[in-house]
Amino acid sequence: MAKVCHMTNVHGVEDVRIFQKECVSLAKAGYEVYLVERGESYEKNGVHIVGVGDIPADRRRRMTEGARKVYEAARALDADIYHFHDPELLPYGLKLKKAGKKVIFDSHEDYRVMLKYKPYLPAWICRIVAAAYSRYEQRVLRQIDGVIFPALKDGRHPFAGQCRHLAVVNNVPRMEELYDLYDPGIQKYERSVVYIGIMTYNRGITHMIQAASRCSCTAYLGGDFSTEEYQAEIQALPEYACVHYLGHLSRQEVLKTLQHCQIGMANILNVAQYDQYDNLATKVYEYMSLGIPVILSDSPYNTQVMEKYHFGICVKPDDVDAVANAIRYLLDHPDEARRMGENGRRAVKEEFNWDSEAKKLTAFYAEILKD
Repeated sequence: MAKVCHMTNVHGVEDVRIFQKECVSLAKAGYEVYLVERGESYEKNGVHIVGVGDIPADRRRRMTEGARKVYEAARALDADIYHFHDPELLPYGLKLKKAGKKVIFDSHEDYRVMLKYKPYLPAWICRIVAAAYSRYEQRVLRQIDGVIFPALKDGRHPFAGQCRHLAVVNNVPRMEELYDLYDPGIQKYERSVVYIGIMTYNRGITHMIQAASRCSCTAYLGGDFSTEEYQAEIQALPEYACVHYLGHLSRQEVLKTLQHCQIGMANILNVAQYDQYDNLATKVYEYMSLGIPVILSDSPYNTQVMEKYHFGICVKPDDVDAVANAIRYLLDHPDEARRMGENGRRAVKEEFNWDSEAKKLTAFYAEILKD
């Protein structure tokens, strides 16, 4: 079976999508799998992890020194397929292709859109950077073998016509990660809402906190703020008194936190890429896996899935009154909230689980190798 090397200089050690889902699934399918990332070297779950030590925290040094360290370690492995996960690795993906390797870009986000909305850059610079990146990305994609993206856009692959082989591999949960660990008997924190993930303005954090405060709820926040400036802005809000900030959480801590909370929050603003793609945010699948009713943005796809499974309430995400009213409704109607939670678990079991996505991934690899 072919030798496979996954590469990341951005993501943390044993990233859920990269290591726990993709790499482990490929190893189970019989591939010889290596993962080059920050940290130490060791073997786990059939995957050879090749650590490159520390990656600089500074964004510029991470994109230059960190990316180069990962590339050099990966190139030394002489793999058959290279599968990289970060946009700053695009130049090295092109180098590997020119060296005769099979190369896949796993685009976790639509960076062409994301770069237009970076809070640390003026808008005019964002537009220039996004346009330059888009041109370079297209140039690379025309030459490498395949692109993976986690969702369709209006029923069509976002990279259609730009690369020879395309796949959609949704970042849905593994059943054993959360679904199988569900315990309906766990005592919930009283009047609690929860958000797990990166915290930015566009992800609805400001509006969520204001709504939770109006409902006399405690808002449990797990994850990192996008910038120190945004964290300071949030902590300066009068409503921040309702927040219980948990910081970065391990997967075990995520499970514990979610199990104890009553409502999962995903009132992500309908801006940038967030309302354009045919999938739910990863955190929503996690809430659903544990039977937690969800307050969700009213994007077209979200509304469609909500109408099918009835696992929560869709709201206008930047309308604090609407978000607060949804929180109050779920707290005031516990039986209905419980049924919504059960509906979410059913949706995960029937449709939104990693088993089906793993089959797509291995089929894509077979397609790449045949070409």
